[in-house]
Amino acid sequence: LLSGFYKEDIPVIDIEVIKYQLKLETFIERNNWVALKYNKLNFANMNTREKNQEEVDVLEQETYQHEIVLHNDEVNTFDFVIESLIDVCEHTLEQAEQCTILVHYKGKCTVKSGEFKDLEPRCSKLLQLGLSAELV
Repeated sequence: LLSGFYKEDIPVIDIEVIKYQLKLETFIERNNWVALKYNKLNFANMNTREKNQEEVDVLEQETYQHEIVLHNDEVNTFDFVIESLIDVCEHTLEQAEQCTILVHYKGKCTVKSGEFKDLEPRCSKLLQLGLSAELV
């Protein structure tokens, strides 16, 4: 059982727990926070077809995820960055505030992860707004 994560973090967590032969069984969501329940993969009790499908599922989950990294700047206000993250990255107020504080004190923060085709226009919008962001 894992708890205290944002819903959009599930794919990243899934990739990590695959190393331990765990698979997401179910999750509970409240206000974009989630609790996750994982189970051990049991290849011994599967037939060949099920094993192959499970391996395909695992490989599909391991596809590379891209990230938008927001960097600190000396120009934009906290409020502007928070509003931008809410608008562009669809953050909750709490998420946007936390990311903004991390950017300020640590110099950068991953503000969104996912597929390139979803992140590229978001990163472009952040750049148009005058924020310092990169897609990695």
